[in-house]
Amino acid sequence: MKSPRSRLSVSRAPRDNAPRTAAKPAAPRHASPRKPELAPADRKLLLLNKPYMVLCQFTDEAGRETLKDYIKEPGIYAAGRLDRDSEGLLLLTNDGKLQARLTQPGEKTPKTYWVQVEGIPSEEKLAALRAGVELNDGMTLPAGARIMDEPAVWPRNPPIRERKEIPTSWLEIKIIEGRNRQVRRMTAHIGHPTLRLIRYAIGDWTLDGLAPGESRALPAPELAPSSSRSPRPSSSRSGAHTAKPAKPAGDAPRRASQPRRDERPRSTHPTERSTSSPTGGKTRSSGRGTARRPARAGNPNSNDKES
Repeated sequence: MKSPRSRLSVSRAPRDNAPRTAAKPAAPRHASPRKPELAPADRKLLLLNKPYMVLCQFTDEAGRETLKDYIKEPGIYAAGRLDRDSEGLLLLTNDGKLQARLTQPGEKTPKTYWVQVEGIPSEEKLAALRAGVELNDGMTLPAGARIMDEPAVWPRNPPIRERKEIPTSWLEIKIIEGRNRQVRRMTAHIGHPTLRLIRYAIGDWTLDGLAPGESRALPAPELAPSSSRSPRPSSSRSGAHTAKPAKPAGDAPRRASQPRRDERPRSTHPTERSTSSPTGGKTRSSGRGTARRPARAGNPNSNDKES
């Protein structure tokens, strides 16, 4: 006869003597110290005319040209970005508040671009840019768009690719967004690819008087203080609230005369009910909830039943 096989229970609790791994205590989180706010005299703002094919950063492992080749000021960073194949105005500052004001989408800082495109856009296509076009990341906000005369700018090295059978034109486009390669995608959407893109202005700052690679230091603008929230009116001020009207004195005796709900007489059993007799007004118990009474002793033929 085969011995019964032992069955393995998957719901069996672990043994008390089994080794248990102690939970590692969570590492304490150390809050990073907040940088002290710069004094107005220590704030710096630089305007740079970024040349073509210069990375908008200070380091590059591939050895390409970066801002380090043109900016020697320590502790200063770019406020916003400009594509490597784009030229023009770039702001640099050491003030984090100014950098946030210039780059955050909610601030809606206008930026003006001079754009050389293939062909000559019609007024209908320019109107589409002014109303907003559908890109792969959503609709663009309304933009300024017009045909402008060819600006007196420096020649690009290398020059743009031109076709004899296709003319080129210059557009002035103003946007308040900062999506990735947004202006190039907008002109391509209306059928006029961008050949050269120069950012001329950011807000009221322009690249007038700056040759490619040149920078100019300006006094950093005074930032408007953040609007403090107005305090809510306190209810403890004199006259801020009125006293509640006094309740009539007649209510107290009337309430005292009425018995409380928990003071009203209750039946000795929750299921007992008293019904009035139609003849004598006497009350009789329905007996539906009374306890079972034992049979009378010495009367085995009693007819008492559990009611």
